[in-house]
Amino acid sequence: MKQLSVACLAVACGSVCAQDNFPNKPIRMLVPFSAGSATDFFARAIGQKMAESWTQQVVVDNRPSAGGVIASELLLNATPDGHTLMMVSIGHAVNASLYSKLPYDTVRDFAGVTLVADVPNVLVATPALGFKSVRDLIDAAKAKPGQLNYGSAGVGSGTHMNGEQFKLAANINVVHVPFKGTPEALTNTISGSVQYFFAPITAAVPLVKSGKVTGLGVTTRARSPVLPDLPTIADSGLPGFDFNLWTGLVGPAKMPKDIKEKIAREVARILSLADVKERLLVQGATPHAMPPAQFDAFIKGEVERLAKVVKASGARAD
Repeated sequence: MKQLSVACLAVACGSVCAQDNFPNKPIRMLVPFSAGSATDFFARAIGQKMAESWTQQVVVDNRPSAGGVIASELLLNATPDGHTLMMVSIGHAVNASLYSKLPYDTVRDFAGVTLVADVPNVLVATPALGFKSVRDLIDAAKAKPGQLNYGSAGVGSGTHMNGEQFKLAANINVVHVPFKGTPEALTNTISGSVQYFFAPITAAVPLVKSGKVTGLGVTTRARSPVLPDLPTIADSGLPGFDFNLWTGLVGPAKMPKDIKEKIAREVARILSLADVKERLLVQGATPHAMPPAQFDAFIKGEVERLAKVVKASGARAD
């Protein structure tokens, strides 16, 4: 009995000690997109506050290649001690069905740590067409099947999946035109080379306000405080429509539960800080912390939901 008690005590102490000793070296935060992207913005905002609180450097490591697959492989092979994390977006869930074969399982091989923020897209149109509402766009698409084009930031991107979900919900026949990224898609929407684009709100706000593109609606269930005059798409004739470019932190699957929870609590604390909330809200993002187990379930649900959109679109990345 004494030996069993000592063994149990050792296990309990090991868990507590692991948490108390974390972090004991710099944290590497992988970002599967380039510097200046929305995901990179969240990584740096969170990483800066982590470093201040834990007195350990947080190194943001941008690995913009293969739609996030390269960064995911790096995380997969990292020591699962919490010192290597990855800031992901909705594309992390899309890749599970976009690629016929991945070197990992999106649900099984990674551990959800916490959701960080909800980010709406904005449906923007070229001003030349004179659309004033979502209904105007849908009516034009139905009047001329196959003649309207919409841009995206690339095959399988959140903006592409948003476009396909809208296409299904509105029951319209339009043509997808992928670009290298959001800047190129917006440039071509402004010029009229494509008629519309579901732009991340961080990029859309200045162009909508300047009149370079026409804002028609936001993709999430609630209006955005940075574009309060724009209705939601759900309130513009497509009830229930909701598309969220979420961002969150994941780690290797075998990360200790106590370390995941410690990181999640720290991120929740950071997101509650007035200056951080302000930085995110200015970007059109809504802070949204979530416990690890709940975030795991959320990712699994997103993988399943987005697989249907990918299948309907016929999109492939290999």
